[in-house]
Amino acid sequence: PVSSSLYGSRFLTGGLGGSITHQCFYSPTPANKYERKYWCKVAASGLCYTIVSSSSFPSGEYRGRVALGDAPQNGTFTVTMVGLRSSDAGTYRCGIGSTNHGLYVSLNLTVLADATVARPTQLIRGELRGSVTVLCPSGDAQGDKKRFWCKVGRSSCALIASSDGDVDRRYQGRILITPQESSGAFKVLLNDLKKEDSGLYLCGTQGLKGQESPQEVVLQVATASTIPRRAKFFSGTVGGSLSFQCHHDPKGTYEKKYLCRWKGGSCPVLLDNEGFVLESYKGRIQISSSDPERGTFTVVLRQLREEDAGWYWCGARSGHTELTAPLKLLIHKEICSSRDPGAAPPVRPSSASPGAHSTPRHGSIADLMGTVPKGTTVGTVPKDTTIGLEGTNVSTLLPTATLGTSATSPGETFQESSSGESRLLPVVLPALLLLICITITILTLAKIKLQKKPGK
Repeated sequence: PVSSSLYGSRFLTGGLGGSITHQCFYSPTPANKYERKYWCKVAASGLCYTIVSSSSFPSGEYRGRVALGDAPQNGTFTVTMVGLRSSDAGTYRCGIGSTNHGLYVSLNLTVLADATVARPTQLIRGELRGSVTVLCPSGDAQGDKKRFWCKVGRSSCALIASSDGDVDRRYQGRILITPQESSGAFKVLLNDLKKEDSGLYLCGTQGLKGQESPQEVVLQVATASTIPRRAKFFSGTVGGSLSFQCHHDPKGTYEKKYLCRWKGGSCPVLLDNEGFVLESYKGRIQISSSDPERGTFTVVLRQLREEDAGWYWCGARSGHTELTAPLKLLIHKEICSSRDPGAAPPVRPSSASPGAHSTPRHGSIADLMGTVPKGTTVGTVPKDTTIGLEGTNVSTLLPTATLGTSATSPGETFQESSSGESRLLPVVLPALLLLICITITILTLAKIKLQKKPGK
């Protein structure tokens, strides 16, 4: 049976006597690859009459004017209509299935005397928990118009993010619209990909007269991801330090590797591998080491402040592609400690999933870092505890926790107490329970003894 979803443009415009090309995108599952693909026109009765399909020739008046081509390996099929007539205008369906009532997308075709040619739809593929870069062309090089990214629904396009700083709550910390380049083009960076991110999108600029020829983008997120599930939340203490690694493909070529602070839809770079450090972070942050052979670089952030809490992105740039992943820092006020200031904290086992040591692949960048209490030297990661990168590709970049760090799983955080209470608790609790049991036993025996005395 046909499975998963089908995506395609909802509106087509063609010129009288001209042509249109329409692409339908589907999940390249075995069921979809070998199923019938069709293009039909909806009549006034509501029935959809087949114009052409992968199992039949064009019908009637469309013979010689329409063609359907399927590319199962890419999960797309293309319909081309030439010699457009006024009577070609109407509602069509592109779909998959043995009948014209299966999986389909409806669209409206408008035929005008002088229609402008629309840009072809972009197909972007990503992996679950990975990241993608979408290049949005624009005819406006002034840079004073609103840039937007929205997801197409049944009747409207729901705004996800814009250059005004608007970000849908479901995308907080994982989407960014970059400033425009000299050509007027800009990029949309999306990471921590989820299954529900698959769909049809529009990106472009919006002026006083509305949207200006937006670019259609189909995003397909492969659920059979090779990227392991990793924690993205970590905690620190005011005055303390933290250290983390970013991983990338050692065979890849990157113009820049960086850490940026995500806030309100923007992400200013804090530091990069070329020596840049943002003025307000000088003396507190540095890339402490870099290992090109292993494909890692380590970032250390010291003298933590409450205002350091929030989202960060670990990234690497290769041409127009930027590989990114979100990390969230939670800052707690310092707790009075009875521990020797010079003593190193106990190493806590990571709560990352067993798959954390599997080989990462496409589009992933980040993972957990840990906290190092104030005054503690940051340890290095032994060779047998870091994630291997054999077989990774250009799109891999994954931070891992170092010694002396605390790790968390997605959706949870762990903060180690500096008072040593966590070490005393396992000893004190059993002792208290034993004392209570002894007291109850003594009282019970005393009561029995008192009850026996009158009977003597």
